[in-house]
Amino acid sequence: MVEAATPGSEGKEDAAALGGYQQELKRTLGSFQVFAISFAFISVAVGIFSTYDDVLQNAGPVGIWLWGVATVGQVLVALVVAQLAGRIPLSGSSYQWASRLANPKVGWGFGWLSFCYLAIAVVAVDNALASQAFMPLAGMGPDEDTARVITLVILLVQAVVVVASTRLVSLINSAAVGLELALVVVVALLLAIVVAVTGRGAAGNLVSRGVTEHAPHYFDVGGGLMIAMIMGLATLVGFDSAANLAEEAKDPFRSVPRAIVGSVLAAGVLGIVFLICLTVAIEDIPRITASESPVAAIMRERLGPPMERVLLAAVAIAFFGAGTVVMTACSRMVFAMSRDGRFPAHRLMRRVSPRTQTPVPATVLILVVGLVLMIALPGAALLKLITASTILPAIIYGATIVLYLAVRRRLDRRKGAFDLGRFEMPVAVCALLWTLVSLFVLVSPAEALVPVLIVVGLLVVGGLFFVGLLLFDRPALETEPGDVSVFEH
Repeated sequence: MVEAATPGSEGKEDAAALGGYQQELKRTLGSFQVFAISFAFISVAVGIFSTYDDVLQNAGPVGIWLWGVATVGQVLVALVVAQLAGRIPLSGSSYQWASRLANPKVGWGFGWLSFCYLAIAVVAVDNALASQAFMPLAGMGPDEDTARVITLVILLVQAVVVVASTRLVSLINSAAVGLELALVVVVALLLAIVVAVTGRGAAGNLVSRGVTEHAPHYFDVGGGLMIAMIMGLATLVGFDSAANLAEEAKDPFRSVPRAIVGSVLAAGVLGIVFLICLTVAIEDIPRITASESPVAAIMRERLGPPMERVLLAAVAIAFFGAGTVVMTACSRMVFAMSRDGRFPAHRLMRRVSPRTQTPVPATVLILVVGLVLMIALPGAALLKLITASTILPAIIYGATIVLYLAVRRRLDRRKGAFDLGRFEMPVAVCALLWTLVSLFVLVSPAEALVPVLIVVGLLVVGGLFFVGLLLFDRPALETEPGDVSVFEH
């Protein structure tokens, strides 16, 4: 086995070389930029803005406390993901980990699931940006066709940005994250001050069931309280996006794991503070629950219409940053699988522009997928597809934890790199139990049947391509670039 240098002493380009690749992507991302990538994908403001109404309608204000439960569970998952990210810092994250630590066939499954999730997530984020932030900010009434046109424009702009420069992506993203952090802190503080000064609001809201007070089946499996968990489960995901850009990060053995764990911790703490301040500021729970956007309505009533517009503008920027990060992460997954010959049209998809040092065809593919989904799918089908994308991360994270438990004794230990030490086993077991609970929560509601069938359909489509590889290009699924044992001890 080749002896690995410590993170502090190795050349910054060596991580890709250890994996058997040339360093084609440009390393421009510092520690904060890497953190911002994961935090932007999570996007506290976007997640709460999009799902707070579901919590009020299904569980009442008291449902916000399930955000804390989700935070603890997702931190456990992030700790396990960080263990792998700190040892194999290659573009493609879970695809690379499974390919090298299990076998290329298993790795292909991880890669396909991740591609499906990220490709759908781009459309979900951008369509929400158009309909929930941009159109209200511009004074437009709800209109699905208009939202779709705006979504297509946003996808095109993001593709241009992602192709142009990873550094440009990081600059836009860092600005969006900085604005989002400031927004959440300032709005929470202002709401707390207004409630304290005016006395309009109630701490009792924090334990109120609101409009669900007498709802039947509230505590049942798939009932209102369980549905409220989806706010945290749908928001506190994507933290592994930093690992997808590991070959563009400086000192990835340290910066990527810290970004993964730090982004979930920061999002969890900021999120619960924001939720508490929002909920206490509600004066009329039924009226706010019935509003089209409860967060915007609370802002308008407590801080005035100008502040509501500031919120919408900031949320729109956060949406754009999140969508750009998702598109970037997805293009890197396509690139990683293609350079190993394991993705459709891989000879084209693996190409990197010598001028921008970005995978241009892979990025264009994500744009095309988004365009097809927006043009071809009717509203109900698009909504079900977006809902299905919340199930995929739970499957991916659960599989990643199983992989880690199976190979942890073989993993190389790098001096100075992220390491849980003697806590790795209890953390990993608890994380696995949590992902099983998460998956159960996501698939148990009756409304989840169609999204589950969509996930099954995506697996079938991927399975057909996989069979094609086995029949016509079996060597692509039997060998790995470089020395596989270099990441083991």
